[in-house]
Amino acid sequence: MKIRGSLAGDVAHGAFGFALVGVASFSIWACCAGWFQGRGGEPAMYAAIALAFLALSVLVLAPLAGGAGRFMRAFYPAFLAYAVLWSAAWFAMPNRAGEWTGAALGCLVFAWLLLRLLGRRGGWLASALVFFALHTVGYFAGSWAMYDYWLGGFKAGQFADMTRAQAALYAKLSWGLCYGLGFGAGIGLLMHGARRKAA
Repeated sequence: MKIRGSLAGDVAHGAFGFALVGVASFSIWACCAGWFQGRGGEPAMYAAIALAFLALSVLVLAPLAGGAGRFMRAFYPAFLAYAVLWSAAWFAMPNRAGEWTGAALGCLVFAWLLLRLLGRRGGWLASALVFFALHTVGYFAGSWAMYDYWLGGFKAGQFADMTRAQAALYAKLSWGLCYGLGFGAGIGLLMHGARRKAA
């Protein structure tokens, strides 16, 4: 069955493409967090991760928008707004409340801005809520993979042949993978809807 350009194809393209981007971008956190100490700390590290997402996303997701130029004009402002809102919520409330607040505000603004810049004016809220659900499932699946599976498993002695540094590396990269899958599936959904509306 040919699914290229279908909803299933676009969601899969977004999920697997952004999963690669997520792993690559989270590798900055996984491998270079110590380097940022004394060089801007967490804010600088988050900025570097956001820049990696922007730089790499166009390479794998541009076809979903119909080309690199159209993708960058819509995705870059939407993702920057999302990143600023999520980071502001996290720095104000570095706990679950901050994560949920950042996810809710960031996802709604991301979806609204992305769809508007792609030419879709109305009917965005339902898409935004589905996007929020996909994004947030991916984000918290990543949190579980990091803290419960990898770090919790290491603490419980399930990975006897692994050092704590190795467990932490896999933990952070697995978060990037899960986050990328969920966020990317949502991006594919939004892009598909915008393209269908334009057609």
